[in-house]
Amino acid sequence: MHYIAEYTDTFGGEANYSWVKRRTIEDAPWEHFKDWDGNGRREPKAYQRTIMRRAKAAMGLSGVRGVTVSLGDGYEFRPYGMATVLFVTYSEA
Repeated sequence: MHYIAEYTDTFGGEANYSWVKRRTIEDAPWEHFKDWDGNGRREPKAYQRTIMRRAKAAMGLSGVRGVTVSLGDGYEFRPYGMATVLFVTYSEA
């Protein structure tokens, strides 16, 4: 299991794909995340944060701030002040 990261430019706020960088991100093992509340439940935000850190590092965006949105099967990251978007999508293949 892994994630596919796509980093591209935007035009009018929508993904433009006039250029695109693609990378494969390895899935973080779920059992490595601590049981935060003592009830056997894991912290999903910690998992999301780990996946996004790996994706941003793969695209050279470490330390860049922006807005992350969960899309159900992946995430969308829009850096502040840049006309770009990073999509991270779950893939089983």
